[in-house]
Amino acid sequence: MQIVSAQKGDAEFIIAFNQKMALETENRRLPDDVIGPGVHAMLDDPQKGLYLLAKNENGEILGQLMVTFEWSDWRNATFWWIQSVYVAPEARRQGVYRLLHERVRTMAQESQKACGIRLYVEKENRGAQKTYEDLGMHHSHYFMYEEDWWAN
Repeated sequence: MQIVSAQKGDAEFIIAFNQKMALETENRRLPDDVIGPGVHAMLDDPQKGLYLLAKNENGEILGQLMVTFEWSDWRNATFWWIQSVYVAPEARRQGVYRLLHERVRTMAQESQKACGIRLYVEKENRGAQKTYEDLGMHHSHYFMYEEDWWAN
């Protein structure tokens, strides 16, 4: 398996995976006219973040994640936020996410500008929580609050 940075030509796969992930985890449908430009905006502007893809030996995309950046003035460094995680059902429990996560960790550490990795997970998604804990992550002392002006 190979972990690669997504390119503009991967946009349709990322869009489809994001739509599947939203439906599966939150029962939300992401409209093409919103998610499409959103994915392209990220691919067009590396300052927004990046996508990583897990591909098998045939070049098929088995999983993805997105990384965005949060500046921490307390640490004078950047947290790398893992988001938009999706692994194709037939590829789950085969180490796909582990490889993606390890690549993010390596990239963040090598950047010498990162102070850690963060992510959020649905409260009921015990399987994902266990996966993250098995990779060395721990529950933070923060709760997440939001004002979601887009929610439908």
